[in-house]
Amino acid sequence: MDLSRIDAHLLSRPGATKALHEKWGWMVYWVGGRQFACEFVASPDAKPPYAGRHLLSLKCDPDRILELRAGHPEAVLPGYYSDGRTWVSIDLDAHLSEDLVLDLCDMSYNLVFSKLPKRVQRQLTDE
Repeated sequence: MDLSRIDAHLLSRPGATKALHEKWGWMVYWVGGRQFACEFVASPDAKPPYAGRHLLSLKCDPDRILELRAGHPEAVLPGYYSDGRTWVSIDLDAHLSEDLVLDLCDMSYNLVFSKLPKRVQRQLTDE
């Protein structure tokens, strides 16, 4: 996967920002003060199946998670260091279609954005 394309896509959404979480070395994407994605390489010492993988964690609809994990068991994992019922971690070195990954990025953003107060939503879309 082309990380620069994913990064540009995530940042193209209204109000989206990113910041490096220095302690962990993760790039975290935010909207309205809430995380909607993070990109990182899991430590080689992390538990399997995460160890050493280049991952993108995204908020996801629980029903869609089940479908994704069934169809792509090696590439779509329960959310690393997050609630695996509502987050997925995608192996960026797996052979998933770019369209699928970008669609999941959109879903994550939309799920988080929809939970923001209406006032904040209006502010972000008016910018």
